[in-house]
Order: sequence, then C-alpha cells, then structure tokens
Amino acid sequence: MGNTDIFEMMANRYDTSERIQIAKVAADAIREFVVDARSKNAIDFGCGTGLVGMNLLGDFNSILFLDTSQNMINRIKQKITEFDIRNADTLCFDFEKEDRSDLHADYIFMAQVLLHIPDTESVLSKLYDVLPVGGHLLIVDFNKNENIASDLVHNGFDQENLTKLMSKIGYREIQSKTIYSGSNIFMNHDASLFVLDAQK
Repeated sequence: MGNTDIFEMMANRYDTSERIQIAKVAADAIREFVVDARSKNAIDFGCGTGLVGMNLLGDFNSILFLDTSQNMINRIKQKITEFDIRNADTLCFDFEKEDRSDLHADYIFMAQVLLHIPDTESVLSKLYDVLPVGGHLLIVDFNKNENIASDLVHNGFDQENLTKLMSKIGYREIQSKTIYSGSNIFMNHDASLFVLDAQK
C-alpha cells in the first residue's frame, strides 16, 4: 500500500487524541451499516494501529487487522496482548503487490486508506473478490478537496464518481453520506469525511 515507509516511522506515535476521536467517528459511521454481524467476520483493511477496528470488536465474531506496515501490526499485537483480546488476529500484507486467495470476510472496512492507494480500482476489485455475495465493503475517507495537491495521496474522492467506479466493478446497493467536518484534519486543511457502504 502507498506510503508504507512513512507509516513504519509513525507507528509508535500515531495514536494522537485527534486520530482517536476521528477513529471513533469512523467506527460509529461504519456501525450504522453493520447488521446482525455477531456471527460474521471482518477485515480492518489498512488498519494502522487499529484505532477504528478496536472500536468495532464487539460488533463482529472476529476482526483481522491487515496492514502493509509491520510496525503498525506490532502495535496492534501489543494492544491485543495488553487487553487480552480473543477475537482479533493480524496480517502484514500488501494487496497492491500480492494476491491472497485464502482471505475471506463478510465485512471489510477501510478508514482513510483509499487516499493512499494509487490504483484504487485494482484494490477495490481485489477486495470485491474477498467478499461473499451480500458481503459489505465500507469506506470512510475524505471528500474531494481541490485545495490539496500532493504526490503522496489522492486529494479525497467525489462520492458520485466513486459510486460509479464501484458499480462498474460489480458492487451494488451503494450508499454514501458525509459524516464529519473538521479544521486542519487533511494535510493542514479543513476537510470533511464520508462513509460509503457497498454490497457484493
């Protein structure tokens, strides 16, 4: 996944109060689309230090925390041990570079991850293959922001265009809405976040 080197360096100081607050907003937005999932399994894709997924452990049978940064995964392993969490596992893996046919989940959620992925269509297609029919992909990310220009990340996403792309891949019953606005939350610019739910 894009920018892995940066996240490797940030792992031990990633959990700031602002990130913890936004992760709770993201988790609450995801939870709105999670129905009767206590027997279902989920993947926290591009999980970072697990801030979003940790908020959702009670909603699923199990969560696999997946990231390309080994240091981020190590932080999650510490949390799993420290809090004696029984329904979580971890995997350090790069979906952009490799394929895994053995990964399956009823729900996949990704919070502020897609903006780091250069080829969004390829990764969204691979995630489609991980889901069963009726499975959900939930995305929380920034709305498109023309004030941001970066070689490292997308400057957010237009919800309508993202919906069209996902429909082309095969996702259905796609719905999205803006959930949060904040000051200086996206590369020192004011920005807003949306949640998108799509089914296979």
